Amino acid sequence: MEHKKTYNAIEWNTPHGKLIIEGPISPDRLASYHLHSDLVAFRPPAQQHKALVEIAGLPEGRIIVARERETIVGYVTFLYPDPLERWSEGNMDDLLELGAIEVIPKYRNAKVGKSLLRTSFMDDAMNDYIIITTEYYWHWDLKGTGLSVWDYRKVMEKMMNAGGLEWYATDDPEISSHPANCLMAKIGTRIDQESIQAFDRLRFHNRFMY
Repeated sequence: MEHKKTYNAIEWNTPHGKLIIEGPISPDRLASYHLHSDLVAFRPPAQQHKALVEIAGLPEGRIIVARERETIVGYVTFLYPDPLERWSEGNMDDLLELGAIEVIPKYRNAKVGKSLLRTSFMDDAMNDYIIITTEYYWHWDLKGTGLSVWDYRKVMEKMMNAGGLEWYATDDPEISSHPANCLMAKIGTRIDQESIQAFDRLRFHNRFMY
């Protein structure tokens, strides 16, 4: 499958000033920026920056960033699912995972996450994919936000809805291990029935749950 990527950029006004939201960006361009020191949800900023540059260099990898001048204050990643996850079992070349989305606390009430997702889907090539995201409550910044698990889940769902992702049922054990966890997905307009059925088989290993 040919991986087309069309760059888009918008200006986003926030109470703290204007941000540039752009992507998918090239590895070289991404390497020329630096990550804000508050982007620590997954690993230390320097390590995460290196990981993002590597993802941007993958044929299917997509990184969309929100930046304040040359400083990245938020980002979202899209790439093939981890080989160790259920979602890679079908070897689907038209299924991408929204692997991470992170915004520094300063901008969390400025709808930057929603804007990152909307910018991601401005590229028409995204209609050639099924986009999934797996939400696990243990990844959420409950302490930093002061939100309950269920309030945080509502925030995450609203943000994903802004990108067109919807809740999908699954019997995946990790997702089923807590009622706040969920699978969300967006099926591109050019996805055929064969791929939809393959996605259904990934969602349900127990055929009686179809």
